[in-house]
Amino acid sequence: MPHKNMPGSGRQERYIQASVLLGLADAPSYGYELISTIQSFGFIEGAAPPGMIYRHLRQMEEDNLVRSEWETKEAGAAKRIYTITDEGREVLDLWINFMQTNADKLNNFIKMYEKKTS
Repeated sequence: MPHKNMPGSGRQERYIQASVLLGLADAPSYGYELISTIQSFGFIEGAAPPGMIYRHLRQMEEDNLVRSEWETKEAGAAKRIYTITDEGREVLDLWINFMQTNADKLNNFIKMYEKKTS
């Protein structure tokens, strides 16, 4: 059982923006499809709450990181399709730099720990 002060219990939402941007980096996507994609990145435990994801998508659209349009090609209900913007790609690059820097720091920390405990 994890200790109550154990790290990693932080908010699931911390990396949602980066996950959404990465999920859209290769191709536009629908919200439901995007939810499935970002779950594979490992930042969300369990099922991704659709309300939380759509809330982030709306905010990201207001911030010009993604854009959306209604797609009515197929029979049935129209679907909103999301696309990353140039500004969104810049923010994704910033996220990747942030994550890489933190990954390097964490790896160095682990190496120092291993030297002390071996």
